[in-house]
Amino acid sequence: MTRIVFLGTPGAAIPTLDTMTRDSEVGLVITRPDRPTGRSLRLQSSPVKQRAEDLGLELRQPSNPAELDAILGEEGPFDLGVVVAYGMILGREALATPAHGMLNVHFSLLPRWRGAAPVARALMAGDSMTGVTIISLDEGVDSGPVLTAQAVDIKRDETAGELTGRLASLGAGLLRTVIPGYVAGDLIPVPQVEEGATYASKLTAGDRPLRPTMSRLEFINRVRALSPAPAATIDLDGDTYKVLRAQSHPHAPEPGALESVSGVPILGVADGGIEVVEIQAPGKRAIPGADWVRGRRGVDGFFQ
Repeated sequence: MTRIVFLGTPGAAIPTLDTMTRDSEVGLVITRPDRPTGRSLRLQSSPVKQRAEDLGLELRQPSNPAELDAILGEEGPFDLGVVVAYGMILGREALATPAHGMLNVHFSLLPRWRGAAPVARALMAGDSMTGVTIISLDEGVDSGPVLTAQAVDIKRDETAGELTGRLASLGAGLLRTVIPGYVAGDLIPVPQVEEGATYASKLTAGDRPLRPTMSRLEFINRVRALSPAPAATIDLDGDTYKVLRAQSHPHAPEPGALESVSGVPILGVADGGIEVVEIQAPGKRAIPGADWVRGRRGVDGFFQ
């Protein structure tokens, strides 16, 4: 049975981890260190850590590449490494530790959207198609040779969370089909083409604000790309609200204006109106826009 070291951090990595535990021997799970979250800054374990503990798998959480290299050397040997959204760049030593190197499940059709945020950047760009690519990792950023890939259409109103869930399940199944042939030497990865390569930079705080100067399409795509987390935002009445779902509306307030139309909140942007379908006030749970309007005093206002 193939002995695997698995490296991953978010929930999107769990379908692949679960698949590997059924088909292979997962000798070690590596995930990012616990991070402080919320106002209390309480340490929060990654979803992969929680799942590994549930499965009774050996777990390590290196804080830097040198520590990772040492752990891989101590815990080996491994036949193969599997990486899904781990969150740390792997150096030459780490990549070479497993006998057959490291395979990566990447949530785009490479070479488009190499980098940290392929799903969000695809939605922001208004792409109609994306997919999953299985690559053999090299020292570049998602530039390694390709074992296989599968395309999917992006649904019209799909959020990043929903699309990532679909791609995570697809990627787990796709990886399962290629490991036996790859380990046996029957499946040879093919070098990526450079034509059409784009970079999906990490999301920052500057990606989140929604502006009155945006077009309706840009506004909606930004909301989809950042939902459910970290979420796109509007500043209104001195507070910052998360906008989790939005759609075009025929009523067109002036850019920056907020109006209630037939009981739903409408924001004015550069080329028309946006209905806020789901919104979250600071410290509150997400609610439908219509419910938010009913509970708001003096609906009309301006956002920035």
